Amino acid sequence: MFFNSLNFALFLPIVFVLYWFVMNRSYKLQNILLLVSSYFFYACWDWRFLFLLIFSTVLDYYTGLKMSDAKNQKSKKFWFWLSISTNLGFLGIFKYYNFFATSFADAFSHFGWQVNPWTLKVILPVGISFYTFHGLSYVIDIYKDRIKAEQNFIDYSVFVSFFPLLVAGPIERATHLLPQIQRKRTFDYTKAVDGLKQILWGLFKKVVIADQCADYANRIFNNYSDYSGSTLVLGAVFFAFQIYGDFSGYSDIALGTARLFGVDLLRNFAFPYFSRDIAEFWRRWHISLSTWFRDYLYIPLGGSKGGTWMKVRNTFIIFLVSGFWHGANWTFLAWGFLNALFIMPSIIFNTNRTNLEIVARGRSLPTLKEFASIIVTFSLTVFAWIFFRSNTIDEAFSYILRIFSHSFFTVPTVRPAILFLLLGFFFLIEWFGREEQFAIANLGQKWAKGIRWIFYYLLAISILYFSGSEQQFIYFQF
Repeated sequence: MFFNSLNFALFLPIVFVLYWFVMNRSYKLQNILLLVSSYFFYACWDWRFLFLLIFSTVLDYYTGLKMSDAKNQKSKKFWFWLSISTNLGFLGIFKYYNFFATSFADAFSHFGWQVNPWTLKVILPVGISFYTFHGLSYVIDIYKDRIKAEQNFIDYSVFVSFFPLLVAGPIERATHLLPQIQRKRTFDYTKAVDGLKQILWGLFKKVVIADQCADYANRIFNNYSDYSGSTLVLGAVFFAFQIYGDFSGYSDIALGTARLFGVDLLRNFAFPYFSRDIAEFWRRWHISLSTWFRDYLYIPLGGSKGGTWMKVRNTFIIFLVSGFWHGANWTFLAWGFLNALFIMPSIIFNTNRTNLEIVARGRSLPTLKEFASIIVTFSLTVFAWIFFRSNTIDEAFSYILRIFSHSFFTVPTVRPAILFLLLGFFFLIEWFGREEQFAIANLGQKWAKGIRWIFYYLLAISILYFSGSEQQFIYFQF
């Protein structure tokens, strides 16, 4: 069930009405409804993998209780590693087994040994990386005595499987989401309206921006040898806007949907393409994953406390792991390595915390220096996205080599005027809304009410106009 589908357009109002008008007598009844709805939502993808989600939930819930009741550290450590190894084992089997099997076979072939690896013919369970990380953070926090184990199985299950975040995040923490699940929630009209606006903007980013960019990005990447270097640059830029519109659009819909139910999820994007350096970009892109790796990998490895060498080592580790988290392909590792390389100057010279505030706060335009920094950062990001989008390392290098040819100085052969206008409109709205939680949160507050509603209707009409077949969100494959 896609967020941008007719099925979801029917599912959401039904759950909303039941939640606020039938189950409103008790938050416990509301939680049961949310759990049943979430399992139904997930089963619409493939009901067989629902059992894997339930098993993962039961495992972490039970091991959490056992760790809390453990009489000694040895017993506590046993249950901790049982949960960690089982979760990572399932993730490894479904997501990484075939990659390692074929990679070892390729490595042996270089020595003249032919190996026919046994591979699994299974599809990747949607959302497995996200709900696995929900459970891992919960178990780790209990082991580190940061939180107590949750006693109520329904509440914990909702934390893991709350349908707005179930298949593509944000990656929540028990300390943030569980307290909201465990208290009475009252309907807040202002919050609900804000949620609807965020859903509207998320759908615009997905359907009007991401899906339209995808048509051209796919055409160019899939036939890159037929295009000039200048056109390939345009294809990489189109993909950059595709993946941003697609993933941040999903996050907007998820956060907006959660607000309809009185729940605030972690912010996942903060206008990353307005960043002035790569360090700032990674504070603004997929924030829930970046902070997860910071708290559960970078800091335990020693963080920034052990001198320059340790900072460099730990930074490369988290970026390589982050790349591998995205998929079992050398292209993702290359993408992670490039981002680690790009961030190195700010790590070595301790400038990675320079740009903490959004660019040009309180001003309409950036300075020339800020503008130049944004262009350089965006260019580096787009370059790295080429590896992310390519099917193989060889394809990525071939794509890049063709960019840096004499055809780079020719006029692009793909020049979609309507898409350029859409991207220009999108850029302006994002720029003027960059100080808010999402671009249209407070846009038009000083406009006449009629003008403001015309703007919302235009967004809705454009979504309907450009909507065609249901396009899967990119991050569903991760």
